[in-house]
Amino acid sequence: MRISSTSLYWLVILGYLVIFTGCAAAAPSREFISEKPTKDYEDLVVGFAQIGAESEWRSANTASIKEAADQLGVELKFSDAQQKQENQIKAVRSFIAQQVDVIGISPVVETGWRDVFQEAKDAAIPIILVDRQADVPDNFYVTYIGSDFEEEGRRAGRIMVNLLNGQGNIVELVGTINSAPANGRYSGFRQITGDYPDMKIIASRSGDFTRAKGKEVMDELLKRYGADIDAIYAHNDDMAIGAIKAIEEYGLKPGQDIKIVSVDAARLAFEAMIAGKLNATVECNPLLGPRFFELALKVANGEQVPKWIKSEETVFFPDDAAATLPTRKY
Repeated sequence: MRISSTSLYWLVILGYLVIFTGCAAAAPSREFISEKPTKDYEDLVVGFAQIGAESEWRSANTASIKEAADQLGVELKFSDAQQKQENQIKAVRSFIAQQVDVIGISPVVETGWRDVFQEAKDAAIPIILVDRQADVPDNFYVTYIGSDFEEEGRRAGRIMVNLLNGQGNIVELVGTINSAPANGRYSGFRQITGDYPDMKIIASRSGDFTRAKGKEVMDELLKRYGADIDAIYAHNDDMAIGAIKAIEEYGLKPGQDIKIVSVDAARLAFEAMIAGKLNATVECNPLLGPRFFELALKVANGEQVPKWIKSEETVFFPDDAAATLPTRKY
């Protein structure tokens, strides 16, 4: 059978259409090609600006961050600020220059972060606040993971009311001035004790969250008030341990002559409760590493996360200290 030239022409055109249509169907779409790849932990680069090592709590927090990064295969760029805000600011700027995927930070104080956080935002690098908050607009960070410091203060206040039967003289060992935990624990405690006019906070001094400073401040308070002090509210366990040493050197019995309530629930607090020298500790969980990196991966992949991930915490008393101590991880 003979095919006319016209028919042959259309057969060729039809063949080309079939070939090109098939190739087009098999090719990836332009949208798929330009889609941002999903990161895994092994692809994740995280900068973390730690405060320092002012307490047993902070050491446990640092260990949790480093161990989780190692276990997950995350590339962690870690900075120890040695309790200085200017060092943390330098660290954040260094992380920005290195173009990390996510920045984690425990701000040493609440204020003074707006400029450097704006720099991170301009560089499209998300910030996660860990343990401590910063006084910046909500859109300067993606999420905060940590405790409710005011509730910790309220819990300590309720315990103190019971220990003193609603009356007595209290001295307060405050944490680092203008830090989020110091501010929250200060105000939360007063929200409870303010309802008891016979409970008086006769002195409130900063021990900067350290054992040495806690002892130093307590030495001074004992010289001034002596046996008029009925109780101590310490913003962390390390300061409480320093105060216990000062009380013993003064010739009084901590936990008996002077009631003591502290915050953190570190191992040293359980040991003090077992020895009868501490009356209660309010838990503040430092083991935030695994959750932090879980959030960091989600944030790096553009997933939405809650604005505040609250730590699950409780309170501990001498009665169950011996049984609980072996289970503590810090």
